[in-house]
Amino acid sequence: MKKCLKGLVVAVCLLLVGCSSQPTVSNQTPSSEGTKKVGVIQLTEHTSLNMIYDSFVAELENLGYKDKVVIDFKNAQNEMSNIPSIVQYFEANKQDVVVTITTPVAQGAMALTKNTPVVFAAVTDPIAAGVVKDLEKPEGNITGTSDMVQIDEIINLALTITPKIKTVGFIYNPSEVNSVTNYEKLKQVCEEKGLKIEATSISTSVDLQTATSALLPKVDVIFVPNDNTVAEAMPILANLAKDAKVPVYTGADSMVMDGGFATIGIDYVELGKKTAQMVVEVLEGKSISDIPVYVFKDDLYITINEDTMNALGIELPTSIKENQKLNLVK
Repeated sequence: MKKCLKGLVVAVCLLLVGCSSQPTVSNQTPSSEGTKKVGVIQLTEHTSLNMIYDSFVAELENLGYKDKVVIDFKNAQNEMSNIPSIVQYFEANKQDVVVTITTPVAQGAMALTKNTPVVFAAVTDPIAAGVVKDLEKPEGNITGTSDMVQIDEIINLALTITPKIKTVGFIYNPSEVNSVTNYEKLKQVCEEKGLKIEATSISTSVDLQTATSALLPKVDVIFVPNDNTVAEAMPILANLAKDAKVPVYTGADSMVMDGGFATIGIDYVELGKKTAQMVVEVLEGKSISDIPVYVFKDDLYITINEDTMNALGIELPTSIKENQKLNLVK
């Protein structure tokens, strides 16, 4: 009986850790007059998602909401089974708006939309994910920001910097809709460019080392999308690829910061800011259907990891060096 009770206590503690809260933006309690309750569900801890959340909080403060909202932050610890419990918790605690960070969380929070506005962040393809049907006129009490990966631009960047490539490696978790969407786009782009693809799938970040080691001898470069499972262990992939002298092009600037070689895409800080601006619109009474999904696709930046570049022995072409939107990181 004591052993059973001890096991139950441990299980409860683990659940609490998986759903732990971070400090609120305001020192007021959620019941304070005029204070709004904002729930946030983040899939897991990695650089991209942390950048979005930190930027989101900072922008709320910048917009004058430091003492107007209380944020209840929940981390699902990359366990899909935790999402329904968090959703039920927010439903019972009646949030004024709930923010979901990543595609799986947005999908899991659809049940909330009956009574609570939901603003998603970093959903790669909201239509393919079944989150909305119309980006311009979102229905169902849910809208948000999309981090759609510009795969054609990334492959063009790869061909500019490393023009002799013939085979592109691709690592992804097929259970993530965003990654499957990116794989389909990659196949189309590579077919147009006459490039071969060697793809390998993983189910957890623990699988990444083995998958990468098996893939490296077969490819000239690796491309990884904004896949949360890969991003969680990105430094492992980056180090293995550097040792093998294989450049890794990524779907997110944060993955370059974690050791990948290069990308062209959005600034995740800006995505967090835009998500906060949309939340403020909701809190101020604007209808979700009048807030179009915001897709970042025009203002793109080239991000290159200088340390990785030097380790690979790559010399950037003049056209890249002189690009006004080049961002070198270490």
